[in-house]
Amino acid sequence: MRLRSARKVKGLSQERLGILAGIDESSASARMNQYETGKYAPDFLMAKKIAEVLDVPTAYFYTEDDLMAEMVLKFHFLTQE
Repeated sequence: MRLRSARKVKGLSQERLGILAGIDESSASARMNQYETGKYAPDFLMAKKIAEVLDVPTAYFYTEDDLMAEMVLKFHFLTQE
């Protein structure tokens, strides 16, 4: 569910996100759909690529608690100031 939310915030389709993360065009949409629905889970390297495209920390996808996930995002966007 977090993957879908982060993707929508960036305004990307499943296919476009998959392509930007390095998945072949012919299977990008289907694979991203499987990740979003929980049918399959991306391996860590793919999750890291997806996180980079979406500009979220990889930990955002692995944190079990929703409140902690939101805190991880807030921390990620903090500036030095």
